Amino acid sequence: MNGDIRARFRVDRGEFCLDVDLTLPGHGVSVLFGHSGSGKTTILRAMAGLEQAPAGHFALGDTVWQHAGQFTPVHEREIGVVFQEANLFPHLNVRRNLEFGLRRVPDGKRSHRLKDVADMLGITHLLDRQPSQLSGGERQRAAIARALLNTPRILLMDEPLAALDLKRKREILPYLERMHRELDIPVVYVSHSPEEVARLADHLVLLDEGKVIASGPLNDVLARIDLPAAFADDAGVVLDTVVEGQEEDHITRLRFPGGTIRVAQREEPVGTPLRCRIHARNVSLALVPQPETSILNCVGAVVVDIAPTNTPGQVLVRLDCAGEPLLARITERSRRKLDIRPGLALRAQIKSVALLD
Repeated sequence: MNGDIRARFRVDRGEFCLDVDLTLPGHGVSVLFGHSGSGKTTILRAMAGLEQAPAGHFALGDTVWQHAGQFTPVHEREIGVVFQEANLFPHLNVRRNLEFGLRRVPDGKRSHRLKDVADMLGITHLLDRQPSQLSGGERQRAAIARALLNTPRILLMDEPLAALDLKRKREILPYLERMHRELDIPVVYVSHSPEEVARLADHLVLLDEGKVIASGPLNDVLARIDLPAAFADDAGVVLDTVVEGQEEDHITRLRFPGGTIRVAQREEPVGTPLRCRIHARNVSLALVPQPETSILNCVGAVVVDIAPTNTPGQVLVRLDCAGEPLLARITERSRRKLDIRPGLALRAQIKSVALLD
């Protein structure tokens, strides 16, 4: 069992200074999220040993790769790295690229078989092709497979979808989700895409100008209402739901701890987990149930806190739905009219649900 990931780095470049002290879980996907220039890639490169951060510290559980005067070279770290560009060897076919990863690990220490990794990432039929014969998404999946066959104790991924068009991104995301479910190694994933965060993250780190603005379990961070406007403008939470059943008029019913959500018909069988995102702008509030409305989704909630937004006349309301957080963006006039305040029980009306698939 891995322990926590500890990363403390300071990199001073004059016009930019990275100064972070992070503790990340030793399992699941931790996403470093922020705008360009916030320090995401610098942190990842420092973790890999590619960026010099004097007096820095980086460890996974009891394994320390950097501390004080100790610095383990890149090639001696049990770390897999996937960059924006696939960086496959152009003169080798996919199979031989993957075998290069395997050869770096003694037989007795290999944790993955080439066939299993190729199957998981959907590249078995591509093994005899040259990199030049692959699409961008296929090349990136091959690069991920090669990194995994190094038997890393941690996988670092630097915006692996950034160089892909929308179609290729949607092609590769399900494979990343499958890898997330099936592998028991921690992943640190750099992204500036809210969609990737919502689909992949277990733990979220928000970065701005080289500093950590927030760090914690995904919804604990997403549901905060004290974040800078640059992060709060796209406020919303992610709910893990389960398909509960089908209804007439092509409606699927999803269950989460806070109640039931109805969405356009889905093909997944009952019991299938589905992750969805609910934006604060798509949640309205009512003091009592509203039977005469076109809004299908209405759940009970309690007001936790209220904060102003960067938009004059609007506020952000944090709600608790049976332990699940929810955010609503409403006008200050509505807040006063309904006397919305912490502790008030009300109804949250969810106008739109974004299924993450």
